[in-house]
Amino acid sequence: MQNQQRIVVLTGSGISAESGISTFRDSDGLWENHRVEDVATYDAWLSNQELVLNFYNQRRRQLAEVKPNAAHYALAALEAEYEVHIITQNVDDLHERAGSTNIIHLHGELVKARSSKYDDLIYDVEYNEIKAGDCCERGAQLRPHIVWFGEMVPLMEEAAYIAALADIFMVVGTSLVVYPAAGLLRYAPDHARKFAIDPKPLPVMGIPNLEFIQEKAGLAVPPLVDRLLKEARQ
Repeated sequence: MQNQQRIVVLTGSGISAESGISTFRDSDGLWENHRVEDVATYDAWLSNQELVLNFYNQRRRQLAEVKPNAAHYALAALEAEYEVHIITQNVDDLHERAGSTNIIHLHGELVKARSSKYDDLIYDVEYNEIKAGDCCERGAQLRPHIVWFGEMVPLMEEAAYIAALADIFMVVGTSLVVYPAAGLLRYAPDHARKFAIDPKPLPVMGIPNLEFIQEKAGLAVPPLVDRLLKEARQ
């Protein structure tokens, strides 16, 4: 019988970096030698659609070559005893491939495309390219299904609602500086147990019931998951 406790996990670029995915975080605001403004804003899309499409096509090719790591698999294993919700800032599909089943992608999904005009028209593209001239059924060019800088985060309200129901809240591989996602930790109830895992110091002063584990996700998440699974089975 599944434990009724709810674990909510907020993950960021650090967990994917351990699988070999490049991040903004480790290169002074550059992403594979591209400035954020040139590839991850709506203005960039308007000014150089080909560059933006090629950039995300390259990222999709890279994603096809990497695999989930120990942290992804450990989080999926929690579902054996807990109700688990993953809220991720990452656009990759590594949580899905590791076996997690309840995932909110705050910043979109690399393996999907959507209409540049009709936001509700979303398509699975897997690891294939999106090219100029690829259109939705209503004739508008397809764009990456990514929440670019400066755009609204449509799933934020749902994520905040889930965070507020957490019995246990985990933060894994995120610097907690990119808002609004960084604020989710403060939606967790005061009584909820909280764990923050990152090799760098985090702005978590004043958060009640929080244990900070200053280590990489791949090393710290599996033993923490083992601990939580053991507790649930006692």
